[in-house]
Amino acid sequence: MNNLLRILGKRIIALPFMAFGVTLLVFFLMSFSKYDPAVAALGESATPQALEAFRHEMGYDRPWWQQFWSYIGGMFQGKLGVYGVNKDSVAERIATSFPLTLQLTFIGLAIALVISVVFGVLAALYRDTWVDQAIRVISIIEIATPCFWLGVLLIYFLQIKLDWLPGAGDLVPFTQNPGEYMRRMAMPCFALAMPVAGSMTRIIRTSMVEELDKDYVRTALGAGIPKPVVIARNVLRNALITPVTVLGMKIGYLMGGAIVIEVIFALPGMGTAMFDGINNNQPMLVQGVVLVVALAFIIINIVVDLLYVLINPRIRNV
Repeated sequence: MNNLLRILGKRIIALPFMAFGVTLLVFFLMSFSKYDPAVAALGESATPQALEAFRHEMGYDRPWWQQFWSYIGGMFQGKLGVYGVNKDSVAERIATSFPLTLQLTFIGLAIALVISVVFGVLAALYRDTWVDQAIRVISIIEIATPCFWLGVLLIYFLQIKLDWLPGAGDLVPFTQNPGEYMRRMAMPCFALAMPVAGSMTRIIRTSMVEELDKDYVRTALGAGIPKPVVIARNVLRNALITPVTVLGMKIGYLMGGAIVIEVIFALPGMGTAMFDGINNNQPMLVQGVVLVVALAFIIINIVVDLLYVLINPRIRNV
């Protein structure tokens, strides 16, 4: 309990400082943009008076540091600002986009975990055989393949050439049509999962080999306990403690990759929202997306750290 409270306390204390740093960094970088957000919103044909009125109304005529403190003050009131000529709410755009990014991230994580556990366990059980060598080659290829490049290849072969799966179009909610939803999400989730599956396979394989060489495994096998029982009840459970330590970073990678994948597969998630904000020079939209993604990453890491403490008896019992 003391370890849980200590980890939770450290993360909660660090959370506002990280949020402040991310917000400051994005505001500072967006201030270097030479493209006028008023022109992006009103168009090239807008009159100088209309442009000046829009800048004043949105606060773009003030120095960036004044805009920054004004944004911080609004953030404490639950306001993330507005963007565009219609003054659309950033919070509403995020509320509709963020669930899709989370779905893509965690479906990709599930695919990566299934592949890595199966391949990692097989590689450890048949170490130094052709099975181990084949899995090693496959995992290296997965690690070396960027998710966005794999996504383009999947679109080319599975949509354009074979017409098996859709790579674009409307996303039907899972509750309305589960089959169509999974067909639409299959390629982006698979492309997102492969690099993580490759790295996690190597980690699980190494951890499994270390556990299989320990004395308690030989003792259990010598006592007549079936090998599958020893592996399932003891070896696998202990071997997965180490991979959990890097799981938080992998989730962060998946969330960052999901933002790129969404643009490639035309999914209306946080990646598309950020792309629109950068392309149209809408700093409020970019700031809101980056802030929410950063906070989600921090919170997910807190949950993973707590999970690690709960499943690791050596830390839990200290």
